[in-house]
Amino acid sequence: MTGTGQAVDAPRGRDRGTRAPRRGGGVLLGAVGVLGELLITAGVLLLAFLAWQLWWTDVVADRAQAEVVREQGWDAPLASLTEPAPAVVTPRYDDPPVLEEPPYLTTFASMRVPRWDGEPTRTITQGTDRPRVLNPLGVGHYEGTAMPGGVGNFALAAHRTTYGKPFNRIEELQEGDPVVVWTEDTWYVYRVTSSQVVLPHQVEVIAPVPGEPGAEPTERFITLTTCHPMFSARERFIVHGVLDYWAPVSEGVPAELLEAS
Repeated sequence: MTGTGQAVDAPRGRDRGTRAPRRGGGVLLGAVGVLGELLITAGVLLLAFLAWQLWWTDVVADRAQAEVVREQGWDAPLASLTEPAPAVVTPRYDDPPVLEEPPYLTTFASMRVPRWDGEPTRTITQGTDRPRVLNPLGVGHYEGTAMPGGVGNFALAAHRTTYGKPFNRIEELQEGDPVVVWTEDTWYVYRVTSSQVVLPHQVEVIAPVPGEPGAEPTERFITLTTCHPMFSARERFIVHGVLDYWAPVSEGVPAELLEAS
């Protein structure tokens, strides 16, 4: 009888143990639950940050840049593109008029790249810092480099991703493609000559003669710079070009813009 009693009592003890787990196991399960909740929260915050960085900054920057274009009338010279027979400028190959370099934060020109069909007019502002120029205004002009149409290197910088990404499609450019820049009075039509990928410290790409620091310029260059590869600042993607011709804005529009419209 004693043995039988012991045989019956043993499972009862195990039942009581099942209904009341050890304290250590409960603490571990609680910690795992808290960690899971923290990871989920972190994931949601990361997704929100990515949405802000990759989408919302574009929305805000595009609005701000479009407002500058509208307020300052930079698209006014393009109005004739919608006419049945717009006037087309006659290219000029003599020395073009060149603006004096303006103060920091002055928006002094605009640009369009026909290869980037569907992209809006982008304004060009003096300076290349992110908080005040590249993020809110789009394309920045490297201070101390040539002005549009000037002998030397008219060097520009812009984002490739985020904040409106003006140079997002820079890798699409091919030799001979036009890059059209205009000031209040003058069109400047450049042609792409080459592209390259460099490291951030290779600032010779914006020298007066690109790639040849100290050389005396005799040509009128343009250089576009942006980050490379996409979503990284490890390198820089560079496009070089030279001035093809210029023309007064009052005469009409460049044929290159008409062909792209």
